This record gives sequence, C-alpha cells and structure tokens, in this order.
Amino acid sequence: MQDIDIHQITEEAIAQMAGTPDARLKEIMEAAVRHLHAFAREVRLTPDEWLQGIAFLTAVGQMCSPIRQEFILLSDVLGLSRLVNVMHDAAGREAAGTETSLLGPFFREGAPEIAMGGSLARSPGGPELVLYGQVRDAQGQPIPHAVMDVWQTNAEGLYDLQAHAPDEMDMRGRLRCDAEGRYFLRTEKPIGYSIPMDGPVGALVRAQARHGFRPAHIHILITAPGHRDLVTALYLSDDPNVDSDTVFGVSKSLVVTPRRDLPDSPAPGAEAVRYDFTLSRARGEGSGRVGADPSTLVPSN
Repeated sequence: MQDIDIHQITEEAIAQMAGTPDARLKEIMEAAVRHLHAFAREVRLTPDEWLQGIAFLTAVGQMCSPIRQEFILLSDVLGLSRLVNVMHDAAGREAAGTETSLLGPFFREGAPEIAMGGSLARSPGGPELVLYGQVRDAQGQPIPHAVMDVWQTNAEGLYDLQAHAPDEMDMRGRLRCDAEGRYFLRTEKPIGYSIPMDGPVGALVRAQARHGFRPAHIHILITAPGHRDLVTALYLSDDPNVDSDTVFGVSKSLVVTPRRDLPDSPAPGAEAVRYDFTLSRARGEGSGRVGADPSTLVPSN
C-alpha cells in the first residue's frame, strides 16, 4: 500500500488491467483511462461536477428505449460518430469511393420493394424530387443489380416512425438497379428538422447555444456482392443549416442541387438530382456502420 498522487493513480489503474487477456480490450481501456484521467486533471474536475456528469449519463441511459437510443444521439452531437466513420473510411475505402455519412437512427429492414421509376411516398404530400444515376466500381464500371435502400423524412420533417404506427412504412423503399447499374426513383423533397430536444442530450445542445438542426437529406444504403456496403446520404444545398449540421454528417461531395434542366433526366421538367455512386471492393471486414442497429431505432438523425 502506498500514497497515490494525481499522476500515479493513472499508472496504478493501468497496472491493474495489465493481465487483460483480450489484447484489443486492453489497448482500448488503457487509452480510455489515460485520456479520462488527463481530462479530469486538465479541467480540474471537482467532485460535485463529476456527480453532475454521472447524473447526466444516468439520464441519457434512462431515456433509452426500444425505439430511442439517446447514447447514439450523444455520440452524434459530440462528433464521435462522424469521427469513427471518417477513420473507418480512411482505413479501407478506395480513394474513388463515394464518401459515407451517418447511418442514422431510422434505417429499417424490410423496406417495400419499388420498381424502377417508383416512388418512396405512399401518400405524396410535398414537391416531387427525382433521383437517378448509376452505381459503379472504383474503375468506373457499372455494378449490375446493386440494391439500394433509400429513406428520408416526409414534407413535414418526420420519419415514418414519428408520423405513423410502428408497423407502417412510408418514405422508404428498396430499389434494384438494372444490368447497367442505373437507378431512377421518385420521392418528396425533404426539409431539415431538429434532433429530439426533449431529453438530456437536447438540454446539453441548448446549453451550448447550438441550433440542434439537421439539414434536409436523403439516406442511402447500397449493397452489392464483392463490394463494401455504402452508407451515405445526399444533402440539399439550399438548406440553411447545410454548413452547420448538428451531427456533422455533411461532406461537400454529398451536397446536391436539384435542377429542372438536366438533359438526361428520366422525368423531364421535374426537379431532379443525378448522382453516381462508387462502391469500394470488399476487404473482408463488415460495413462498420456507426449508428443504430437496424433493430434499435433511434430518433436522433
């Protein structure tokens, strides 16, 4: 037994973990302890402040439910979800691959199949938007019959789980590209919306004087044999919050501007976006999606 000062405690804690059999768990926990202790020393954390922090994390956990995962929302607004995705991209995505974005909380398995040129909207209520283009590999070759899951909010800024009963699906669909990797679908022009502000994460966002809004966007998940799953989103350029997304999901390459004068549009005269997606080759690892597990829906983004 010995007296432990504010620096020795870090090494003592790490020493007690030295026998961790799982090498990756050992690496992660040692780094977590070092950085947490350094954080406490840097801000001179007081006991009262730490108890407030514990109370906040407890409230985050208590807000979680089968249809809400407040901890993912916390990860999102702190930029951690985006950081992990960017690192994952840098480690495995080919330079030519389309950039990823957050999976978000509202991905659902079993979305209804839609035909080429079909609509995501079960009951259209807003201005129509046409999406079309091609899915290619890193060499620019078309990927035949790639599968696209597409989902978004309705014209009021609500996902189907917010607007309807849990067993109803709207503003989402699954489309199979043709033999040349081409796709064409119709949807409604989405609008930006606020993350849920009624919980502890919302209170934190307000305390930081942040607006809490996500810009208008459309989520896309593309899968094809032999290629990495692509989880991405397209963001509308005219949204006022496109440069200040509360969950840091926007990349310049994913910002699009609908136009009525695209010469190859399959729906002449309609507002349309052409976007060609590029999939990277599979490298033996999972998709690495940061966001909700498909069975755990999270009202955050």
